[in-house]
This record gives sequence, structure tokens and C-alpha cells, in this order.
Amino acid sequence: MPRLSTMDHSHGSTVNSGRDTAPFAPTLIGIGAATAAAHIGNNFTTYLVGGLMDRFGFTPFAMGAWNMAETLSYAAAMFLVAPRARGIDARVLAIIASAVVIAAQAGSALTGAYPLLLAGRIGTGLGFGLMNSALNLAAGRTGNPARWISLGIAVQTLLYSGIAVVLPMIGRDYGAGGMFFGLAGISVLFGLCALLLPGGKAAAAEQAQAATPIGAEGWRVLAAMALFAFGSLAIWPFIERTAHAIGIPATQFGLYQSAAVLASAVGNAGLAVVIGRLPRAWPLAAALGVCSLMCALLTTVGSAPAFGAAFIAFMVSWFLTYPLLIRLAYAQPGGERLAVMTSGTWLLAQSLGSLAAGAMAQGFGAYTLIGPAGGVICALAIVAAMPVARRLDREGGG
Repeated sequence: MPRLSTMDHSHGSTVNSGRDTAPFAPTLIGIGAATAAAHIGNNFTTYLVGGLMDRFGFTPFAMGAWNMAETLSYAAAMFLVAPRARGIDARVLAIIASAVVIAAQAGSALTGAYPLLLAGRIGTGLGFGLMNSALNLAAGRTGNPARWISLGIAVQTLLYSGIAVVLPMIGRDYGAGGMFFGLAGISVLFGLCALLLPGGKAAAAEQAQAATPIGAEGWRVLAAMALFAFGSLAIWPFIERTAHAIGIPATQFGLYQSAAVLASAVGNAGLAVVIGRLPRAWPLAAALGVCSLMCALLTTVGSAPAFGAAFIAFMVSWFLTYPLLIRLAYAQPGGERLAVMTSGTWLLAQSLGSLAAGAMAQGFGAYTLIGPAGGVICALAIVAAMPVARRLDREGGG
């Protein structure tokens, strides 16, 4: 298997500017598994939302709050890890994360009480946040973080293409409880593979550098991620319900999602090959622009083929935007800490967006307005990110 380029020009951190010495195959398995384990809640909670609403009659607002509990605890875990990032071993963090997620998913399968289900979401959120922190730390220690994150997303999306087909079938045959148990079992497998993550702690000098203030550009990166996540993902917990509203059953939606994640895998694999040679500004602006437009279309189209096309384009553009945006974080001094904070900001913004979407859906009795409103907010991320991206491009860092 060919070796990755030895120098990553996709980031400018003084800590992570060296050669990529990570062995390809085990690092790909570890980072791919950790990426999949960290994001499985974000991608498949929508099926749980639909299953719980059908079985127990929970309202959209209640399920928006339920999803928000997971993403808020996800963000909290990442912000807890961020200041301590360089003193933590990624593999140890991945083990703890897996144990927490598995216990919370399995426990949720055994109850229909909303308070207990809410507690379960807090548990899974904490576990996902710890795993995502482990992923960011491990990627930051390879020397080519943005490229490895792109490769991890490519592996994740390939794995998710199968889960997107199987999970709705489990829900159809065994209900929400079956889906919880299924997700717990998947987390066992991903957790074992995540043990191949690059391990170890940073040197004392590098740990000291992580205390550098994030600065104005760091805040711009955080603002861009907040706008991107809030706008593009507000509809996500209800996306299966949106499809259902125009006559698309959950199993057909699962096929669309499978196709979307396969296309995303191809997109991110391609991005991993060229990201070191791409400028920062125009690829990020293009990806954000497409994502914003597709977000608006998701709740305004009225046919299954149009929805499927918009959904596939939305997911491809979203998964391209994420590494292009977090690439800006790794380019700052103390990049690993800012990268963890940027991922935490994504979850915090998504949690607020989920609550807002649930309130809007319940207030208006439909999901139609959520997509266009989210698209506008997502587009504002271009305004926040471009000064940072252009400055880095001018300095010739990518």
C-alpha cells in the first residue's frame, strides 16, 4: 500500500509540522474505527427518534431535548478534555469512551421512561465526546492531522453505508430496543479496533505550548464551526421524519443514507489525497455553499428522488466541509487543543440547533422552515472562516 506524503501542508501548527511516521494500515483502522465510534450517535440517533416517537408518543420538542442532552454532554466531554489534551493517552481515552457508550446504549434498550432515556443520552454523549477527543489527539500526533481525519471519515462512511441499511430493518423487526442493542454491539467492535490508535503523550515542551491563548483567529474558527453546525444540523434529528412526511419509509431512507455515505467515502478519500496541495479558502467556501443550499432543499422538496439527491449532496458536502474547517484549527499554535475545542463547539451548536428545530417543528406543525433557515445560518460560516483561510493562503502554508 502506498505511503502518504511525508509532509502535510494542510496545517501550520508549530507542534505538528513534522513527518507523518504513523504506520498506514493500523493507523487507518484505529482512526477509522474511532471516527465511526465517535459519530455513530450523530448519524443514527434519527432512527431512534423516529422509533421512540412511534412507540411511546414522545413529542418533537421532547425528542429535540433528548437529542440535545446527548450533544450537550458530547460537547462538555470535549471541552473537559481540551485543556488537558497533550497529557492524555488517546488509547486509554478510547477504552473509557467505549465502556461508557456500550453501557448507556444497552441500558436505554431496557426502558421506556423518558427520564431514564434522557440519562442514557447523557451517557452516550459523554462517551462519544471522549472518543472524539481521542480521535483528535491521535490525529494530531501523526504529523498529518487533516489528512488522517479525512481518511477516517472515508472509513467511517463506508462502515455507515452498511449500518444505514441494517439498522432500520432491526427497528422494523425489533423496535427501538433492538436498535439500542444493535448500536451497543457495534460500539464493542469499533472500540476494539480503536485500540490501534496512535498512543502516548506529548512531550513536556509541547504540553506547555498547548496553554497558548487561542487568539482572534482561533475564535473565528470556533465561530465558523458553530454557524456551520447549528445551521446544517438543526434538522438532523428529524431528517427521517422529514422524509417520512413526503411518503418515504424508514427503510427507503436508509437506502438513501447508505448511498450518501458511500458517496461521502469517495469524496473524503479523494480529499485525503489532495488536501495537502489545496488552498484553504476557496475549497472551504465552495463546500459550505453547497452544504447551505442542500440544507435548504432538504425540507422544501416534495418528491422522493429530489429528496434523495439533495440528501446525498448534503452529506457529501458536509463531510468535506468538516476536515476543511478543522484544518484551520490545526494550523494555529496549540492546534490539538483548538481542534478538540472546535469539535466540541460543533456538538454544542448542534445541540442548540436540535432544540430550536424541535420547537420550530412543534410550533409550526411542520419541518419546512428549518431547512432554509439553517441554510442561511450555515452560509454565514463562510464570512467567519474566510479571513483566517485567506491569511494562511497568503503566507503559503497550503
